[in-house]
Amino acid sequence: MTTPATHQSFSTFRKTSLSFLSLLFCYFSFAQLTTKNLPLEELKGFSQTYYYSPGHESRARDIARFMENAVIFFQNEIDFTPKTKLFILAPQHWKEFAAQPLQEVYGFPHNIDYERLAVASEDNDFWRSFLPPTDRLPAALVLQLRKAYGKNDGSLSMMPFFDLLGLHEMGHSYTAQAGVKMHRHWMEELFVNIMLHTYIAEKQPELLPALETFPDMVINADTAEFQFTSLEDFERLYPTLGMGPKNYGWYQCKLHAAAKDIYNAGGKRVLIRLWKTLKNHQEEMSDDVFATLLEKEVHPVVANVYLKWMQ
Repeated sequence: MTTPATHQSFSTFRKTSLSFLSLLFCYFSFAQLTTKNLPLEELKGFSQTYYYSPGHESRARDIARFMENAVIFFQNEIDFTPKTKLFILAPQHWKEFAAQPLQEVYGFPHNIDYERLAVASEDNDFWRSFLPPTDRLPAALVLQLRKAYGKNDGSLSMMPFFDLLGLHEMGHSYTAQAGVKMHRHWMEELFVNIMLHTYIAEKQPELLPALETFPDMVINADTAEFQFTSLEDFERLYPTLGMGPKNYGWYQCKLHAAAKDIYNAGGKRVLIRLWKTLKNHQEEMSDDVFATLLEKEVHPVVANVYLKWMQ
């Protein structure tokens, strides 16, 4: 997810020059990253920058290798690579580096300002909050969950899923730094989910169970606990995360499932067509015109995310 304040700042930046206050903010943000007193360690030898909380080097390296392989893949496919700084944070460092709206939600992965990204280094209550008691689930689903997320002690951890989301967050840096117009908030999130699913399906298919099982479980469960489920609500509430973190997670699961359907329908060429189409069409357009554009120039299944959202 991109954070509301930085989304607005980037839109202003693209229309005008940076204001003095924006420059001042950027100065102190980047000064913070170069200070000798930074309470994080830095991985060396990678194309992107990776900071991690002390004691979590092994996890940081695993995440960095995953991200670096994806960077190579996307450079070959769309001929672009952003510059990013990924923060892999323990709870004691989360509030210091996470974006202000999410400082109280440890584990909520997010793109802070189209260069800095934040992910958690430890399992946490936010991840666990999506797991219902297994005695309420069908036996076949429990078996899938244990295969994808089971630990040696018999418990479940969503870490294998959330560890993939650093690439989702980097996807926002791709679109922002390349100047790709997303047109709708739901497309902002759908596009990066398509990126994530495409990379894994193409290069690391062994990770598909970790990527697919959790979203499938969430969207196939009862939606009664979620106040907001329409795309109209998503568009309206997205800038402030007004639907709440868990309800937002439900939307993301719907968009993850849509990305899977899109890839299965057209393979990696859909991502490439979508990237080119959004780059080439900067003009404002209505929902219907946007859906028609996606149907004709990309793939009908992409347009169906809007046209058949709740079917």
